[in-house]
Amino acid sequence: MTRRVLIVEDEPEVAELYRGYLAGDYDVSVANTGEEALERVDADTDAVLLDRRLPDTSGSEILAEIRDRDLDCRVAMVTAVEPDVDIVEMGFDLYLVKPATRDDIQSAVERLGTRAQYDDTLQRTASLVTKRAVLEAERTPAELRSSPKYEDLLSSIDALQSDLDDLAAAFSPDDYRMLFRDMGESRSSASESA
Repeated sequence: MTRRVLIVEDEPEVAELYRGYLAGDYDVSVANTGEEALERVDADTDAVLLDRRLPDTSGSEILAEIRDRDLDCRVAMVTAVEPDVDIVEMGFDLYLVKPATRDDIQSAVERLGTRAQYDDTLQRTASLVTKRAVLEAERTPAELRSSPKYEDLLSSIDALQSDLDDLAAAFSPDDYRMLFRDMGESRSSASESA
C-alpha cells in the first residue's frame, strides 16, 4: 500500500524538488497555500511536510486545523524558521530546518511512517522528545533554563517516560520475544498480501 504524502510549500520549485525526492515511493500531492492544504488533507493522508510560513496563513494554524479535525496523519514542519520555545505548543511530529536535502526529506517521511504505527503514548513521547532535541540543538542552555515552557516540556517527558517504564516493567522477556515475533509475522503476511 502506497502511503499518501502532502507537501505544503509556498515556493513551487522547492515543492517540486521535494516531490521528486519522494516520487515513486509515495503518492505525493502539493499545496502552495494554507487554503489548498486544508482542501487536500483528508483521512487518507498519511504524512504532511508543512512549511511554517505560507502566503495566506501560518503553518502552525494549518497544523492546529489538522489536529482539530482529528486526522490521523503525522506532520513534519519543514521550515527556514529557527525553532524557539513556541514549538512546545505545536502538535507536530518532526521539525526540519531548511535547507532540507533528499536524505532529510526521505528520512523524515520514513520516520513519520514509523511513528504512525506507535500507540498514542509513544507518539506523544516521540513528539515531545523531538521538540526537546530541536530546542537543545538550536538554543543555549541559559535560554532554555529561563523558559517555563521548556521546563513544562521536560516535566511532560518525565511523566510519559514514567508511564512507559511502568508498561515496560509489566512485560517479561518472553512477552518481548512474542511481541517482536508477532510483529515480524504481521509484516511478513502484510508484504505477502501486497
